[in-house]
Amino acid sequence: MTRTLLPDLTPDRVAAAARRVMARCDELARVTATPGEIERVYLSTEHARVNRLAAEWMREVGMSTRQDAAGNQIGRLDAIHRGASDRDAPALMIGSHLDTVPDAGRFDGIVGVLMALEVVRLLRVPGPDGESSLSPLPFAIEVVAFSDEEGTRFGKALLGSSAVAGTWNDDWWQLTDADGTTLRQAALEFGLDPGRIGEAARRPDELVGYLEAHIEQGPELDRRGQSLAVVSSIASARRFQLVVEGEARHAGGTPYDMRHDALLGASEAALAVERICRGEHHVIGTVGQLEAFPGAVNIVPGEAHFSLDLRGEFDGERDRVWDALSRDLDVIMGRRGLRWRAREVHNAPAVMCAPLLQDVIRAGIRGALPDAPDDPATLFSPAGHDGMSIGAITDVGMLFLRNPDGISHHPDEAVSAADVALGIRALAESVLHLAAEPR
Repeated sequence: MTRTLLPDLTPDRVAAAARRVMARCDELARVTATPGEIERVYLSTEHARVNRLAAEWMREVGMSTRQDAAGNQIGRLDAIHRGASDRDAPALMIGSHLDTVPDAGRFDGIVGVLMALEVVRLLRVPGPDGESSLSPLPFAIEVVAFSDEEGTRFGKALLGSSAVAGTWNDDWWQLTDADGTTLRQAALEFGLDPGRIGEAARRPDELVGYLEAHIEQGPELDRRGQSLAVVSSIASARRFQLVVEGEARHAGGTPYDMRHDALLGASEAALAVERICRGEHHVIGTVGQLEAFPGAVNIVPGEAHFSLDLRGEFDGERDRVWDALSRDLDVIMGRRGLRWRAREVHNAPAVMCAPLLQDVIRAGIRGALPDAPDDPATLFSPAGHDGMSIGAITDVGMLFLRNPDGISHHPDEAVSAADVALGIRALAESVLHLAAEPR
């Protein structure tokens, strides 16, 4: 896999691009609904502000811009065909998301959008009509800033990318936020027309693939002392809401041999999640919510609710763990005289990154890191990404950047300017390697 190095990929230009990314991460961090923290949710005033900033930066590198029917911000730079701009050429989509969880870090998603813009800056050349173009690339490039990867406001993740993938479910319009505002109402207030949501959908023939650079939301690269990795797949996921039913009785007057404590049953179930998943390879289970009812200090809990987030590299392994956990819960609850039930609220299959896109990213890493091994690190992503949706319409590839200590969804989330520079170079090299492939 060979290509010709363009002069714009010089170390000084790449280092300047990385500094710009870091500065803009800081700038976007100041667009927040919560002073002293970073919080930007779907269809908010903060969402509108970062879209305007992203559009400004897209135009700065010569892209035409639009906000689609789902509130995603998109920039496009056309290819050149036979000496003229080819506005109908299929596009390589590069990007990530600009929304956040509450009290977020400043790099999750954001760094991928900003790195994509710097790749465009490095690869663009003047077109015959005086506009910027991507000659001699055989495809256009689109940078996309997805609007709602996290699902913070309405409890449903990947809304923006689902619209682009054509998998929008009209039932979602009835979702409500903490204030009781429906998704439909929020869209109208934002200036979107719910009746036109289908216009955000893209056809497979319009795209040649999707690439995303993202901080690793874990410590593996940091532990290895490496800067970059190829992503092999995005984890499959299942989420459940579980209810344990026991008997509420007086805390002082009920001896232990007569208690049917729902909270203790749920607590033992949470420990079973940890025990079973620790013994598995690349299956991760998390109980993130636990609530007891009626919730008084002097009443044995008669009911407990808890969540389960289950992720795996492969669907079969993930499902086998759920089956094993279900058997354990039967034993735990039977021993304690309790009943349990589960409602599945989310099920997403694993998305495998396309072999060709893994290959071009691998070649891009080798180009960015002359001392890199012939086979750079390959990791699977336990965290979800917009590529899970976009994989329904085109091939997906991902590049991971080292995240010191692996912390994410937290203010201490980090990435170094040096690693961002290497990532920009690797991503640009990946685009050029893809362009050299026979179509």
